Amino acid sequence: MKNLNSLRDKAYQCAVVHGWHEDNLSNEHFLCLVISELMEAVEADRKGSHADIEAFNKYENRIDFEENFERQIKGSVEEELADACIRLLDLAGLRNVDLGEVTLDELKSSEGFFDWTFTESMFFLVCNLTNTDFIETHSFDSYLRVALMEIMGFCVKKDIDIFWHIEQKMKYNELRPFMHGGKAY
Repeated sequence: MKNLNSLRDKAYQCAVVHGWHEDNLSNEHFLCLVISELMEAVEADRKGSHADIEAFNKYENRIDFEENFERQIKGSVEEELADACIRLLDLAGLRNVDLGEVTLDELKSSEGFFDWTFTESMFFLVCNLTNTDFIETHSFDSYLRVALMEIMGFCVKKDIDIFWHIEQKMKYNELRPFMHGGKAY
């Protein structure tokens, strides 16, 4: 059982400390950034860039965490999918959305992705993120939870330990400078 509200709070607090909530921005702004992370995952997949967890673990106590992360994980499909989840967790924190808990079995049983290619799966996720009909017939809270569950469900079906990747990326984000050294958003 994974407490998503705990991850939500950690993602949100890190974003606040790093200056990402200085302005009152729309939900659409934040959702566009989620989509951009999914597109970065597509680019990483096109390049064949995957996290080298074995090498990361091998050097875990031998070199600086930040350097190890940048060598073994940065720019990978897994990191970008973790970023998409972190952005949804952050938005949930900003809007005080209760995400509850989730189990791996729940994620494994999620629908979709069958024998789709990576790009078809990302297209499906983006289409669902831009489906405003869902927001009109359900609550925004439900919309955010479903979006997060779909990305996590995809990862579980592809044998990506998304919770491990989220935790590593959050640890890395905590080390980054204010507004990541000068990004506008």
